[in-house]
Amino acid sequence: MADVIKVVKGDEKPDVTLSLTDDVSGAVIDLSAGTTVVTIKFRLSGSTTTLDTIATTKIGGGTGGQVSFNFGSGILDVDPGMYEGQIQVAFGSDLQTAFDLLRFRVAEKFT
Repeated sequence: MADVIKVVKGDEKPDVTLSLTDDVSGAVIDLSAGTTVVTIKFRLSGSTTTLDTIATTKIGGGTGGQVSFNFGSGILDVDPGMYEGQIQVAFGSDLQTAFDLLRFRVAEKFT
């Protein structure tokens, strides 16, 4: 996940789509169970404080391992700079956290 997702302070879009796959086999991770929930923990790069937990929506019921999310509810009401996100998948009571982080660059909005 080397790409940087570029967003602007105060915006609520774009919708970001993630495809979750097994690192070893390359197979998609089945997210279709009703008890499976995917979230993104959002924080300033280098910080240990989670600023927000972003909910995702399963695409196609989750069988293809895809989810999407956006930045509603003021998530991007932050100072410009570099931020990161950690993907967490809860399979009922079992938690799996993605090793690679999402990277975000937040730019200032023109006034």
